[in-house]
Amino acid sequence: MPEESFEDRYFDVLQNIEAAIVGVYRADPELTDLEVMNTLDALIRRYRAEARGREPRTPRLLGRIKDLYEVLEQACEWRLGRSKVKTVDGKEIGLPPEVEPLTPDEMVAVLKRIQRSVKRWTKEGGRQGYLNFVNEFIP
Repeated sequence: MPEESFEDRYFDVLQNIEAAIVGVYRADPELTDLEVMNTLDALIRRYRAEARGREPRTPRLLGRIKDLYEVLEQACEWRLGRSKVKTVDGKEIGLPPEVEPLTPDEMVAVLKRIQRSVKRWTKEGGRQGYLNFVNEFIP
């Protein structure tokens, strides 16, 4: 049997984080791929430090990047099984018991995979190439 691809194994996690990115983009159409990259960099530093047993530094972020960071951090913390998220109807839900929480190392790998996608689509489509691409796949 063929080995499961990274995208298949973490499909739901990738989709959760990319849906959060798209949500911010739809609320603020001026968001750029570079701002997404900078936010992902900050999150990778945070979870890499945690995976190494270090206290993560609080990033100095402003404006859109700060807003995006807070939204993505909430999605990451939810997938790590450490926080709840609000549903459209205002209910707070934790990670379902049948879903295995990620480790900080796995979260770093997922964020890096999204970064590779941002780089690829920015190169192909310009300053919002990734955002315009991923926006088409998130309902």
